[in-house]
Amino acid sequence: MEAQLKHGLVLAKTSTTDAWGWPSFPIVVVVIGFAIGLFTPALLNDGDTYWHIATGQWILRTGAIPHADPFSYTVAGAPWVAHEWLSELVMALAWKAAGWNGIMMLFGAATAITFGAFAHYLTRWLRQPAALVVFILGAACISGSLLARPHLLALPVLVLWSAGLLRARDQSTAPSLWLLPLMLVWANLHGSFVFGLALVVPLAIEAWLDAGESRISVVRGWGVFLAAATGVSLVTPNGWHGLLFPFELARMTQIGSISEWRPTDFHALEPMEMALMATLYIAFSRGIRLPMPRLLTLLAVLHLALQHSRHQMLAGLAGALLLTAPLGQAFGAATGSDRPGPFPALRWAVAGVACMLVLTTLRIAHPLVRTDDYVSPATALDHVPPGLLSEPVINSYEFGGYLIFRNVKPFIDGRADMYGDDFMAGYSAAFKPDRAAFERTVDKYGIRWALLGAHSSALPMIDALPGWRRVYADRVAAVYVRD
Repeated sequence: MEAQLKHGLVLAKTSTTDAWGWPSFPIVVVVIGFAIGLFTPALLNDGDTYWHIATGQWILRTGAIPHADPFSYTVAGAPWVAHEWLSELVMALAWKAAGWNGIMMLFGAATAITFGAFAHYLTRWLRQPAALVVFILGAACISGSLLARPHLLALPVLVLWSAGLLRARDQSTAPSLWLLPLMLVWANLHGSFVFGLALVVPLAIEAWLDAGESRISVVRGWGVFLAAATGVSLVTPNGWHGLLFPFELARMTQIGSISEWRPTDFHALEPMEMALMATLYIAFSRGIRLPMPRLLTLLAVLHLALQHSRHQMLAGLAGALLLTAPLGQAFGAATGSDRPGPFPALRWAVAGVACMLVLTTLRIAHPLVRTDDYVSPATALDHVPPGLLSEPVINSYEFGGYLIFRNVKPFIDGRADMYGDDFMAGYSAAFKPDRAAFERTVDKYGIRWALLGAHSSALPMIDALPGWRRVYADRVAAVYVRD
């Protein structure tokens, strides 16, 4: 198997393009990714987008990184690990520059870079249509998490980092030090950087097993790189807390009440299921062989995706990258004869830039204006008596970000890690609905009004409570006032 892998590595080194003879494949998917980001309304279907922008605005206004909660009234001043501060700063700058159009362009660019880097690595190994099929299956796994939040800004770094490590394995060398700046950026963008550090270990073991008499130099090269990468990952405003934060979050018992942290649901056909079935079919029909460390890594990524649906994007991208070299051996790797001349490549690049300029012009010509939606109870909030806006409110979880964005202190928002298990459990009990738990919460925090989703199961309970009256309701939200 090692001999087959080395033979495949030789083939890979002779080519940087796919068998269509294109750099056009990466360029085409870059344009598609940019268009998806610019014109997909679902990108804004998460209330966390609001508080991420608000956090970036707070950083711009104060010139500091928040370490205590400045937004809520229930846990005001509580310790808060703002581990995504760089993403939030970039989001605030995009908002300041062009409003919601700026946000869409920012995340369109992130999607474009992710797609382009992903396709570029695939074409090092795979001919068409194999590269296209793998790309579609891997990229489709992002669809459930295609939201204007920091994880999407971190995806380009994830792909570039993973491809850089795998390229080092392709070339039987230690990873290049140029990857370290990527880790510095990643550690300040999103907590998924711990996956990047973890990925070094199995690939280092794989290199050690394949090294023969030069194992000492392999250990030295990969060990120094891992130590340097870990050190760079600590260069954040949170230091060790930033490194430990993802593990602390995953240990929360109440995290499962948040949809993205629930197990993957196969009641309906999803991209993850199609990708998994395709992988099993190819593995059995083509006899795909993986080095043991890489196989165990693939199984670990699959476990994460099944345990928490938010990790489907990780399985789709990282899983596909881990499988690319073995798939290239099975389907036939791209060769140097497939490489086009410089002029076709230049023409495709110019055409791609032109398409992106046209798409940007269309987006600017039709400014995105947000109205009432699942996470934006704009009209309902406008019907709250002005004197109550500064009084304690109890709100649906999905509305917390919008309240922060509108300078209203929420009861709860998307920062579940900051609120903690006990607080989340009490909130969940009050909205089961449990009348006694709800009234205890109301009395404890002196709540004067409520802003709840139109389909909240607590609405009938509050309608029946003495001292509460509904002052407004629409298809998005209902407003209650406590007399």
